Amino acid sequence: MTLRRTHLVGPVLTVALMALAAAGLTIAWGPAVAQSTFRGDAAHTGVQAGEAPRVQPHVRWTFPTGDRVVSSPAWADGTVYVGSDDGNLYAIDAASGRQRWMHRTGGPVSGSPAVAGGRVYVVSYDGRLHAVDAATGELQWKFATGGERRFEAKGLHGMRPSTQTFSDPFDVYLSSPVVAGGLVIFGSGDGHVYAVEAASGALRWRFATGDVVHASPAYADGRVFVGSWDGKLYALDAASGRELWHAQTGLDPLMANQQGFQSSPAVVGDTVYTGCRDANLYAFDVQSGQERWRFSTGMSWVISSPAVQAGRVYFSTSDSSLVHAVEAATGKPVWQQQASAYMFASPSLAGGVLLQGELNGSLQARDAGSGALLWEFQTEAARVNAGWGLTSERRFNSPMLYPSGWHDAMAIGAAKQSALGSFFSTPLVVGRTIYVGSADGRVYALE
Repeated sequence: MTLRRTHLVGPVLTVALMALAAAGLTIAWGPAVAQSTFRGDAAHTGVQAGEAPRVQPHVRWTFPTGDRVVSSPAWADGTVYVGSDDGNLYAIDAASGRQRWMHRTGGPVSGSPAVAGGRVYVVSYDGRLHAVDAATGELQWKFATGGERRFEAKGLHGMRPSTQTFSDPFDVYLSSPVVAGGLVIFGSGDGHVYAVEAASGALRWRFATGDVVHASPAYADGRVFVGSWDGKLYALDAASGRELWHAQTGLDPLMANQQGFQSSPAVVGDTVYTGCRDANLYAFDVQSGQERWRFSTGMSWVISSPAVQAGRVYFSTSDSSLVHAVEAATGKPVWQQQASAYMFASPSLAGGVLLQGELNGSLQARDAGSGALLWEFQTEAARVNAGWGLTSERRFNSPMLYPSGWHDAMAIGAAKQSALGSFFSTPLVVGRTIYVGSADGRVYALE
């Protein structure tokens, strides 16, 4: 996302079993069960176990919630789990789309759930990590942090008045927990990364960063990797929370526009990949934190979390509305394709197909090899285009959405943008069915 001169614009199932100890929910170090966590596995590679259709899918079912769905679905034992900004965590029968249960929290559930050991873990804007029974939705325990908040800064994004501290309307996600080593690890708006015992919710450790942590931690080989709004990517010892290294990315002291992590890392081999709002995709050495390469997007935010497979890294941008594939070893471009609107949602790879949601209410499928468009699905809200928020090319009608840089106009514009059915949610693929949430308040099953 960039500041314009006249206005601001915005964003076949294979199951890998985890080793469980005989007592409690102690989970051996290793990746979480495929499909049961954000980005498909604990390393957040973005690779799905299913095979996405290469031809236009139809809607199998839709499930309505009471507010936008920013959360990305998780799947376990025939159930889709997803949060909604209506404050609820939902369990949905994957075959029929019928509700199995609903767990009420005290705030929007804008993070994605993780399922492990018969429990579902999710963070809510009520400032708590909730652990509920996966079969019944009954609360098992909850852990209170120091409280949630959005990233904020004076004159943020050039909003006026410049002396006013504003919360960021584009800080839309909460941290999604990762489960490893008997611990649930997640970030918080209070600026900490927490690790609590999966069985009881007892605090094992917490680590202080310099600002809000809404990126989702990735786990690999006993290490946790997570970015903060302080512009640092941290590597922590997963057992103790001890800092191993951090890498400082760009800062923007003028208006905090080009800084901070919303993207969550992906770890493959000896490299950790992550996007940043400083308009770069980075590759760092897992052991030392040394930067291996960076790919500049030319001032456009990288909110999406990268997907990594077969020697390529796939990611998308905000203002420039580009989908990129680059070499994982060097960061050199392989291909790029132009989309229509800003992209905050993270791409998913499933059977040679790259799935990418856009904020204009479109979900695109592309050939992962070439980037060629295979098909596109639009929400009804996007097709109706109430308020003329989209142009005929399905780009955002920015003068209509963001008529000025004053704070109220920015917040209203962001809400109008979401009302078009924006896809903030990362697609989940199980078998040949795609599950994804939309800001129109629905969860879709496409096949």
